[in-house]
Amino acid sequence: MGGPFWARKDQHAWSIPKGEFPEDEEPLAAAKREFTEEIGSPPPTADYELLGVFKQPSGKLITAFAAEAPDFQPGKIVSNTFPMEWPKGSGVIKDFPEIDDARWFEETVARTKLVKGQLPIVDALVRHLGEQLL
Repeated sequence: MGGPFWARKDQHAWSIPKGEFPEDEEPLAAAKREFTEEIGSPPPTADYELLGVFKQPSGKLITAFAAEAPDFQPGKIVSNTFPMEWPKGSGVIKDFPEIDDARWFEETVARTKLVKGQLPIVDALVRHLGEQLL
């Protein structure tokens, strides 16, 4: 995640691209839109599979999808930015990237990087991949 709060954090400080969407928008369309906004390029052309809907500690719901996209290069992200007062209380508004890095991680490493509320998404992905092998 981007911004000054996350700048020096690595353990349980990463997130999948996500965002809120109105009831009249299809979840996959919203996921693709959020991916484009956060990563800076359209999502790969692929067959997307629904992993499920996951309740976060904040109460928000994340609808997660997975797809095989071996040619996707996360190192080429160009994140959008957001304005924020920083330092807090200073009256100075600065722009920060919404995300500051994107990478592929092995499952065990991903479990140490992702925010804890998103770990059930990893579980669902592992189950999904296991089912594909059967």
